[in-house]
Amino acid sequence: MSSDYYEILGVARDAGPDEIKKAYRRKAREMHPDVSDDPDAAAKFKEVSQAYEVLSDPQKRDMYDRGGDPFGNGAFNGGGFGGFGNFGGSTGGFDFTNLVDAMFGQQSSRGPRPRTRRGQDALVRMNLELAEAAFGVTKPISVDTAVVCPRCNGSGSEDGSEPVTCGTCRGLGEVTHVQRSFIGDIRTTQACPTCNGYGTVLPNPCVECSGDGRVRSTRTITVKVPPGVSSGNRIHLASHGEVGPGGGPAGDLYVEVNVAPHEVFKRDGDNLEMVIKLPMTAAALGTEIELPTLEADLPDADPESKTVTLDVPAGTQSGTRIAIDGAGVPRLRSGGRGQLGVTLLVQTPTRLDEQQRELLRELAEVRDETRPEGSVQKHGRGVFSRLRDAFANQ
Repeated sequence: MSSDYYEILGVARDAGPDEIKKAYRRKAREMHPDVSDDPDAAAKFKEVSQAYEVLSDPQKRDMYDRGGDPFGNGAFNGGGFGGFGNFGGSTGGFDFTNLVDAMFGQQSSRGPRPRTRRGQDALVRMNLELAEAAFGVTKPISVDTAVVCPRCNGSGSEDGSEPVTCGTCRGLGEVTHVQRSFIGDIRTTQACPTCNGYGTVLPNPCVECSGDGRVRSTRTITVKVPPGVSSGNRIHLASHGEVGPGGGPAGDLYVEVNVAPHEVFKRDGDNLEMVIKLPMTAAALGTEIELPTLEADLPDADPESKTVTLDVPAGTQSGTRIAIDGAGVPRLRSGGRGQLGVTLLVQTPTRLDEQQRELLRELAEVRDETRPEGSVQKHGRGVFSRLRDAFANQ
């Protein structure tokens, strides 16, 4: 490859820092010995890295542009790169973490992490009856979560002493390991195993929480469920989640609602659906039926709201749905309520005594239906769908 650093990276002599960095990432990915099949990949990768080291440093770049030696220690003649033993000239080794940052645009977390941090959010599930979900309820739930340690009050220290600087990382929160390779010394950085990245250690950690400042505990929280919720809805309780390490602020708690099936009513959005069996004579003559409402499941509801009167017109056919407005589920985010839909199933008697049988024969003769001719009815989806759903819910 050429010894012209600008030509090596493929940039103009007036290229800016961002352009130089992008060019280096591209070339480094192409020339890295672990990626490239080129037998000269190691040498080319060395030149690309050398070019970037010079052109990315304003002082070294200025010296190079003036014709000087930016390293000042014979690195151009092999002193700094002999046998790849001192990759990077004055750096004394090759920092693998910096290479990853340069190639992929990532920034490693440097420095110690704080002991006090925000806690995680938590999710619990609450089972509700249909009436509770429809009209709202306030009820307690048990949550197994992290709380502030009662022994150390979140400090993590047994005797209230302050943390001291870690002797392994000297307060940096991280340690560097050097490994020899064919491209030189590769340095990798990771969290300090002694202080776990905090940069400090507790001389006398709390025996209850082992220095974390929090413990697991089951606590009871009262949840107010608004009217109209349905399965899958979540209630957000700010700052009721897990307490953070070091007694940090708590995360949020999300309560997911699960509504149990009802033995009479089936919910469809804001509507309630129910099926009523009706004798053939009542359907033919018409009648009034007293029906229970969902309020009947509430012990403290107004007695008048626990029933509703359904007017069945004469000649009602099986599968007919009659809607009662305002008797369904309260709408979650707006006023009003849905419908109570009542699907009627007309029942034909199966056991008749002789008197009943004779009366039906007389009725058939009067209506000229002793030998009726069946007529083909083009069915509509609505009637049969209602009948199917009605029988499925019996």
